[in-house]
Amino acid sequence: MVTQQKPEEIAAKGTGLVLLTLDTAQFLKTLDSSVMNVSIATVAKDVGTTVTGIQTAITLYTLVMATLMLTGGKIGAIIGRRRAFSIGCVIYAAGSLTTALAPNLGVLILGWSFLEGIGAALIMPAVVALVAVNFAPQRRPSTYGTIAAAGAIAVALGPLIGGAFTTYASWRYVFVGEVVIALVILVLSRRIQDARSTEQHRLDFVGSILSVLGLGLAVFGVLRSSVWGWITPKQDAPSLFGLSLVAWLILAGLLILWVLFAWESRLEREGKEPLVRPSMFRNRQLVGGLTMFLFQYFIQAGIFFTIPLFLSIVLELSALQTGIRLIPLSLALLVSAIGVPRLWPKASPRRVVRIGLLLLLAATVLLIALLDANATASVVTVPLLIMGLGVGALASQLGAVTVSAVPDKESSEVGGLQNTALNLGASLGTALVGSVLITILTTLFLQGVIANPSIPDSLKADAKTTFGAGTPFVSDTTARMSLEAYGASQATIQEVLQINADARLAALRGALFVVAIVAAIALFFTRQIPTRPPGAGTEVHKDAGVKDLQEQAE
Repeated sequence: MVTQQKPEEIAAKGTGLVLLTLDTAQFLKTLDSSVMNVSIATVAKDVGTTVTGIQTAITLYTLVMATLMLTGGKIGAIIGRRRAFSIGCVIYAAGSLTTALAPNLGVLILGWSFLEGIGAALIMPAVVALVAVNFAPQRRPSTYGTIAAAGAIAVALGPLIGGAFTTYASWRYVFVGEVVIALVILVLSRRIQDARSTEQHRLDFVGSILSVLGLGLAVFGVLRSSVWGWITPKQDAPSLFGLSLVAWLILAGLLILWVLFAWESRLEREGKEPLVRPSMFRNRQLVGGLTMFLFQYFIQAGIFFTIPLFLSIVLELSALQTGIRLIPLSLALLVSAIGVPRLWPKASPRRVVRIGLLLLLAATVLLIALLDANATASVVTVPLLIMGLGVGALASQLGAVTVSAVPDKESSEVGGLQNTALNLGASLGTALVGSVLITILTTLFLQGVIANPSIPDSLKADAKTTFGAGTPFVSDTTARMSLEAYGASQATIQEVLQINADARLAALRGALFVVAIVAAIALFFTRQIPTRPPGAGTEVHKDAGVKDLQEQAE
């Protein structure tokens, strides 16, 4: 007779090597979201396509991940989390190798967007579940914190790594390196423990298809909003009945997700196994954690969108210099994510999350105040340190909050939900903050050009035609070269550059103000976060919707 290990017995075997393996997996997956952003033009030239083609590949990578996270989580529950993790690493390595050898855009999309996206959709939900299996409840907050920190470090170091390889060797070596790292992770994953499931699981194919369609249409619409427009279609953008196709894609996605919810509810009522149990959303703690994940990654994406623009475009720093300037955020995040659970293991998760949001709000307001025409790269250092502490505080709590809301056997499904929430948050953050930035920039730039009497009427007319659908966020050097090629006089060039510089700063402030608003709104949703940490002598919520009455009163 084989005796099955209990999850708490397995959790006791959690080691530093297991944590390093999971951290590295998070770093590897996140790296692809930022490493090539500084090398788009070079990659496009090498594979014989345009910048738009490479941006499409990046968009598809995000899309594939977002749409398959729920299915990836369920597959982990069916075949085992460690096995799903290992298979994901193999698929990811195959995608990285394909990308490194890609001769054209089609092969690049196959490797980078689809294979790596599928691999990530298997890896990330499994990471969440494997933490729950390998680490005791008391250790989970710091463990999830370091994993989140590994992702943030990848975002910060991505431009530096991509810029260095592209400048001194080739961007292809980045993906060769990813193959090696993925294989090392695969070998180390043999040390990871997994709890055997005593239940028979099945994949809800209808639910999977509906989730892919619903999430895919909605996320794709959000990702294309900066190009096509949210409601009013931009120039030459696709439209339907006079509205931007983005609005229709999001509407269609939401309707399909409603159908998905109805289908899943029916399966659950009939005692069958759905892709996601709708009753889980009656669990106040789980919903609170997922909501905070969405807010966290919205804010995080907005920060990593605006600050690099200021450094690389306004100040014209290189990719390496920009990456170095972002390191304070990653270091502070790492210190906060690890330090909070270790120094204050019994701290109220709700209080820590609120402090994290307040730090993010304060840092964003401080950065808005410091941005002016004479600002140098040093103005971002203190705000980035404060932001890192804030994100780290959130990261130290939210993973443990969501997983502890359900039995460990459901951690794979929670991992799928968690990664779906953070992908949605990141997509919305980038899209909305980017849209606000471009809208403010376009409005102020065109108003400034048209109102300036020293700028020729011919240039004003061309500006209306060229930039009516959106003014690009460009450096003074790029703008000067374009104006010189146009044949503008030096006096006109100086006027336009000043208008553009003023509009850029106002646009950055406006975009950061959106981040501040979202951080403030997030504070209203923190009441769903529990006041007691997992494993602090309280009963883990095993059933959806069950809550401590005293905690609800607080």
